[in-house]
Amino acid sequence: MAKKIVTALVGAAVLGLGATAAQADTLGDVKAKGFVQCGVNGSNLAGFGAQDSAGNWAGLDVDLCKAVAAAVFGDATKVKYTPLSAKDRFPALQSGEIDILARNTTWSVSRDSQLGFDFRAVNYYDGQGFMVKKELGVKSALELSGASVCVQSGTTTELNLADYFRANNMDFKPVVFEAQDEADAAYNAGRCDAYTTDASGLYSIRLKMANPDDHMVLPEIISKEPLGPAVRQNDSKWFDIVTWSHYAMVAAEEFGITTANVEEMKKSANPDIKRFLGEEADSTIGADLGLPKDWAVQIIKAVGNYGESFERNVGEGSPLKIARGLNGLWTKGGLQYAPPIR
Repeated sequence: MAKKIVTALVGAAVLGLGATAAQADTLGDVKAKGFVQCGVNGSNLAGFGAQDSAGNWAGLDVDLCKAVAAAVFGDATKVKYTPLSAKDRFPALQSGEIDILARNTTWSVSRDSQLGFDFRAVNYYDGQGFMVKKELGVKSALELSGASVCVQSGTTTELNLADYFRANNMDFKPVVFEAQDEADAAYNAGRCDAYTTDASGLYSIRLKMANPDDHMVLPEIISKEPLGPAVRQNDSKWFDIVTWSHYAMVAAEEFGITTANVEEMKKSANPDIKRFLGEEADSTIGADLGLPKDWAVQIIKAVGNYGESFERNVGEGSPLKIARGLNGLWTKGGLQYAPPIR
């Protein structure tokens, strides 16, 4: 009898796993509804996820959403955006409300292992910093002992802040807000001496201040913040599509392929480029991913290569004017690197 019970339990578990796997078909769901539902920053974070007065979304994270839509549908406009707070972003992905979370979210072991998410691609290597008013006379974060610091709750930022001050034997007063807009307004109104979040976010928030030139980002970077898209676990097909959509943008930059020259580059004699652009007759890369043969071409036409997206959204061609730094290609001293597409 005991053996029969164990056999029955194992069988039920196998059936349960099979049901879970069968339900994990985000690509099929996306194709059925005709668009990708993308969770983005709900606080209009310039450079990453921001909506203009006409309702158009733009930013580095938004470009990733568009890249996925271009790969799947050949049409980057087939995206719907869900603005999310830091608190709401994880439940939205867990519940299936969104297909991708692309909201300047740090990849950490706890988020990878405890929340039921998968991370792999990093579309922006960041680190936490501090911003202060110049009139405060502070030149280093090590001079902030006793300061009040605005910070957003439910983020790795809050934890890093406490760790940094404790490690340096400094006191501080956290001024905590659930919404980023509330933290922005509080800092601008002088309710705290300093503001801390990812350095990229500080450059964006600085632009919202009444007088941006009155504020400065301090030189210290106190953490590693690899930002990238997250999807639900147990859906390897969708995970691969989101991941390789980013890597396709990086590979295009490595190959020197741009929005302007992608059609011309299809004539290249370089076998790696021909394979990447779907010009090799026997290439099955697109099919293996569950995508059309020209999936990479569609991404490049829609959003450009990674360098084009970076410069347009956060680099020298944008109001933020952030240097490539760690987000340069690996061949130029950065960390952006695409695995072989073959």
